[in-house]
Amino acid sequence: MDRVINTVSGQKILKTAKEVLMLEASSIKRIAEKLDRSFEDAINILYNCKGRVIVTGMGKSGLVGKKISATFSSTGTPSFFLHPAESVHGDSGVVTKEDVILAISNSGETSELLQLLPFVKRMGVEMVAMTGKDSSTLAQKSDAALDISVEKEACPHNLAPTASTTVTLAMGDALAICLLKKRGFSAEDFFQFHPSGALGKKLLWKVEDLMIKGEKLPVVEANITFKTAISLISEKGLGLAIIIDKQGKLEGILTDGDIRRAAQKYDNISDLTVREVMTSNPKTVKKDDLAAKALQIMETYSITALTILSEDDKFEGIIHIHDLLKAGVV
Repeated sequence: MDRVINTVSGQKILKTAKEVLMLEASSIKRIAEKLDRSFEDAINILYNCKGRVIVTGMGKSGLVGKKISATFSSTGTPSFFLHPAESVHGDSGVVTKEDVILAISNSGETSELLQLLPFVKRMGVEMVAMTGKDSSTLAQKSDAALDISVEKEACPHNLAPTASTTVTLAMGDALAICLLKKRGFSAEDFFQFHPSGALGKKLLWKVEDLMIKGEKLPVVEANITFKTAISLISEKGLGLAIIIDKQGKLEGILTDGDIRRAAQKYDNISDLTVREVMTSNPKTVKKDDLAAKALQIMETYSITALTILSEDDKFEGIIHIHDLLKAGVV
């Protein structure tokens, strides 16, 4: 009996979880469909900011605001979070005339935020609001107001901020990514703000940093026998052989997969040459490409190694997925 009760309870839990996720997803879709000129106005204000974007909000709005501020800073828009209650007790001194305020309040009537308004107007600082009520004081007093309203919260009592905070977070991401694109913020720029950790490794390494070259490589010409190439592959332990011509240009690659396919296709492999079983025109990268690009190609085509070509298309080495993973490029 206990097992039946637990099963039913589990089904109810999954049903509730799906309802929450679907409601929040539909809430995001709803605000996406309602985007208008106000969003463009907000982007222009934030883009033209010569100082920093100061994000502020109370309670759950403040917690979401901290994440939005962090996303801004990591994508080329200098930003920090200012607690509204502390700002009216001296911390507003950090605000300069070149800054922009991004104020978040679902009701648009949060008292701590409204207390900031006289200071903001006196300083001549532009303000963008994110609020669930267009008619609210915060929306009316802002230079641009973004609609983050939801039809209802995911909370069954329609009280706990759930769908509304999800929508707010998504709107913040939309602002940050639009600003990123408008600034032409590149992957290399992103690395400057993430010099360590997985993101840093993914952007730091270039193909030439992880390439295998020289005597470690099994390099052969296309006219040698298939059996000789297999012996060389076993000796070098990389699971492949590179085929080049007399000028050093790449002709093909011979992998474990090619060997298996040849064994299935031919009854007698003794007289086969490498040219008859190799893969012509293998996938390649340049040595100054990002290692992350090499990994993306490998994942797309389900291969474990790429050949590296010089600017004049001569073979220079290979990059292997094991070395990418070992370096933390994931």
